Amino acid sequence: MRLVLHVGLDTWAVERLRRIMAQKRQGLAKRGLLLPRTPGTGNHTRLFMAVSDADRVDLLRASRGFAAPEAQDRLQADLAAGLAREVAEARPEVVALSAPQLGQRLARRSELERLRGMLAPLGARIEVVAHIEAPAHMLARAYAAQVLDGRAVPLSRDLALEGDSWWDAALAAQPAPDPERAIFAEVQGPPHWLDLARFVAEWEAVFGSGAVRLRTVDAAALSDRMATQEIAATFGLEAPPGKAEAEARPAEPSAAWLARARALNTVFLRYIERKQATLPRPLWRRMLGEVEIAGPPIDPGSLSAISHRFAEDMARLADAHGLDAEAIAPPAEAAPWAEADPQRGFRASQYLLAFRPRIDRATQEARQTEAPAPVPQATHLPPLARANLARLANGPFAPHNRLGRVNEEELAAPFAPAPPRSLPPGSTGRVIVGCMKNEAPYILEWIAYHRAIGVDGFLIYTNGCEDGTDAILSRLQALGIAQHRANDDWTGASPQQHALDRALEEAIVRDAEWLLHIDVDEFVNVRCGNGTLDDFLARVPGATNVAMTWRLFGHGGVERLEDRFVTEQFTACAPRFCPKPHTVWGFKTMFRNIGAYAKLSCHRPNKLSPEHEGRVRWVNGSGADITAEVAKNGWRSSQKSIGYDLLQLNHYALRSAESFLIKRQRGRALHVDRSIGLNYWIRMDWSDAKDVTIQRNLPRLRAEYDRLLADPELRRLHAAGLAWHRAKAAELRANPEFAALYAQALETRLTGAERVAWALALDMES
Repeated sequence: MRLVLHVGLDTWAVERLRRIMAQKRQGLAKRGLLLPRTPGTGNHTRLFMAVSDADRVDLLRASRGFAAPEAQDRLQADLAAGLAREVAEARPEVVALSAPQLGQRLARRSELERLRGMLAPLGARIEVVAHIEAPAHMLARAYAAQVLDGRAVPLSRDLALEGDSWWDAALAAQPAPDPERAIFAEVQGPPHWLDLARFVAEWEAVFGSGAVRLRTVDAAALSDRMATQEIAATFGLEAPPGKAEAEARPAEPSAAWLARARALNTVFLRYIERKQATLPRPLWRRMLGEVEIAGPPIDPGSLSAISHRFAEDMARLADAHGLDAEAIAPPAEAAPWAEADPQRGFRASQYLLAFRPRIDRATQEARQTEAPAPVPQATHLPPLARANLARLANGPFAPHNRLGRVNEEELAAPFAPAPPRSLPPGSTGRVIVGCMKNEAPYILEWIAYHRAIGVDGFLIYTNGCEDGTDAILSRLQALGIAQHRANDDWTGASPQQHALDRALEEAIVRDAEWLLHIDVDEFVNVRCGNGTLDDFLARVPGATNVAMTWRLFGHGGVERLEDRFVTEQFTACAPRFCPKPHTVWGFKTMFRNIGAYAKLSCHRPNKLSPEHEGRVRWVNGSGADITAEVAKNGWRSSQKSIGYDLLQLNHYALRSAESFLIKRQRGRALHVDRSIGLNYWIRMDWSDAKDVTIQRNLPRLRAEYDRLLADPELRRLHAAGLAWHRAKAAELRANPEFAALYAQALETRLTGAERVAWALALDMES
């Protein structure tokens, strides 16, 4: 068995290849390659955090809760055991471990030896692969990334490094880590790894002569075919066929923005030290984003001093590793680097004054939680969940509700009825595309609600309905309210994706201004203005895509199915800050129908066309620009991109406990090969917070709902569907298997932290 460490150094290339590997994980496993989940489901950052020296706390370890030696020791033990278990179960030919932090942040021989010691028991031959490009290009990109992570030292310091060894001079210039003052060596110091000859020598001194391979990729873009071929070459597999869709490098930040951000970082660090303030990284990055300004990026040609410094090394490495000379050629020389003009009279001190209230509020919140919470015993949890809970107790992923500025627990004045919408000729306006199976009791509320907030049309696909869902939708079509399509002949991986592929051929979709794909248990909750889509869209005039992040609502003690509005019955929900497990911050997308994407998928449109890359602008539920993070992929919000202030997607995945039983019996629309059992309840039954903001819509929802029920046939079909569900619930409660699940679900009472811990354990076990 071979073990291949994919360690950087070109971050974009590594992440591009890693994403494709994660997407093709099962197919690669059949070909003998294991991409383990224990070090991280995607980027294997846990491996890096486990082996870095205890005194070299970096930004990642500090933000993930592994700064303390005892926390890092637990991580090492968990990681070693988990890797051994995965390798023993899979018996692969190749194990792939991929994280750019391994190459960019491990600097000491002791760290490399610790890494080798952790992996040696797997009995593998260890190889090290690093993707590189011309040093001037790598320095320009590394500096930009550092500035957006908090670097305050200008690039002139790096260009002035003296001595025969860049590696040694760079390490000597790195400050000692001081997390309390937000000082991290890898952020503030020069990138030592730019010295590629020394990089190879250091790693081969530990892993053996010839263990390191340097590789290059296209500097501008990687198509799927190129990426799959590069994966095959990197990990020693037969090259599979691949698609020709290219992914271009993301645009580099402008030099003017970097000048602004670096100046802001300087005043932030001074303020943190002088006031002993706390500036959480998501807030820090958000503030840097608020001073963004367009313009040309740093010209790598202005760093020609770096090209000259490493010219001889690069020539030798090109020969030794068979590198593409064009890929590592230095850029055309330009005038020596000088920091760009931040433009428009920018003064960092003035922005600090504007940002101070937010920094002070974050500091106060941090001080309120400084006292370590006792580690809960939670004997009712499985062992792995108990271990997760201990790590969560005082870590950065512990769930809480201190996010955003909306008062969610007190019901404000009801929204006024929205004026009728008038559509231009040929336009179908705002259209929801949905898929349903056995949802009869819930359809009319969902249709009425979204009509009341400004949705114009509905295209709904159904398959295998037994409760009259298809009849209700056909009646709505006869009334001119929705369009219904039978989807019983679906093929492929799921009925949902089959329907979405068909939807692109429909006139109602082609002629839409905005499209949303949401399910009948999801409600768009606009929390600004008069609560309509018009009010929200007026606040994000340039947006083409809106990531509507889920807010998961639990059953709230409601056991029996009632003929009451879902949005009225259920108010218990997940806390706003809940980055783990991954399902909590999933999002669905509302997007302008401009032809930017070729495919409609469950959570978002996919396959961005190159000619539209500069036209799409994604925003989150707070109206903040998150284009860089999600323009091309991703279906969940992160700590950088989360936002609920203006809009959220209320997700009532369970409804009542009886409804959960019926959902369990029905199965799933997308992941048809996965069952819905207690694990689903554990992930979805949130009750730590309360949110009644959607109930401001109840009067206009009721008015629209009553208009629908004024149709006698629709009223009859709704009543018949409700009766079917009540009878089905009684039937399932009489079934021993479902009765046991029902009782077990109702007996499972968890705090938010316990729910996160158990869900993470379920993710690991699956």
